[in-house]
Amino acid sequence: MGVGPVAPRPPAPELRNPPAGYTYDGSFEGLLTVLFRIYDRRSAPASIQPEGAAQGGLFAQAVAIATDETLATRTWDGLLRFMPEPARARLYHVFLSEDSERELLIFRYADMALRAGRDISENYADATVRRCQRLAQQLFREKHRMEAFVRFEKAQDGLFHATIEPDFDTLPLIASHFTKRYADQRWLIFDKKRRYGLYYDLTQTTIVEFETGGASPRRGEVSATVLDEREPLYKVLWQAYFDHVNIPERKNLKLHQRHIPRRYWKYLSEKQPRERRFEPIKNKRGKM
Repeated sequence: MGVGPVAPRPPAPELRNPPAGYTYDGSFEGLLTVLFRIYDRRSAPASIQPEGAAQGGLFAQAVAIATDETLATRTWDGLLRFMPEPARARLYHVFLSEDSERELLIFRYADMALRAGRDISENYADATVRRCQRLAQQLFREKHRMEAFVRFEKAQDGLFHATIEPDFDTLPLIASHFTKRYADQRWLIFDKKRRYGLYYDLTQTTIVEFETGGASPRRGEVSATVLDEREPLYKVLWQAYFDHVNIPERKNLKLHQRHIPRRYWKYLSEKQPRERRFEPIKNKRGKM
């Protein structure tokens, strides 16, 4: 039995109505819902902003879009009709970059792919494609550094705690790494800037949120009253090891900062002030 002709792809909806400003709850699912409503309303976005951050202007009466999980899933799945999985994932990475124009960048990229009817991820002649690629690269650079530079402290109850303050929202991307690497211990990674964290309970990793307000410890550190009594000793031992393996004659601060930028030093025990003066190990070889 012969196969009939393939039905032509329906043309992309024309956004013929006047542009509008849109607001949403700040979640990625909320943004996907906005994308669906844009084509449903046939009204291109003049702006897309999280609730509370929306600013007035020519389009002062913004359209508030409520998050709809069903529509968000439908939109996310539908993107694969116009782009491969890596290109679709890049849109999520742009969202995590927290760039001030991330919502409009994601819309423009998706709209271009929809109208082209094909993958546009290598169309680097287009400014939107280049910008999305650059933001994704910056996000993954930060992800790898967080995986390398996160340092845990042990609390009295056995929980290992780490505080980070990355330039981008990297927690969703580093969850898998730490779940696999530290599967035998309970841990919490807290993003001080965004007030949420990842908690692993020996079974699964979940997202936990923290109440805003109240005084935060210096650099987000755990109070000394809840740390394991051996934690300060571990810190001193690590600093001593670092000092002893260091070769002062080969010091190259410029190269060092290229591999470990100064903004990450606050996470590293070896970069903190010494509680005791460093004394080089002396050769105690006895006389023959």
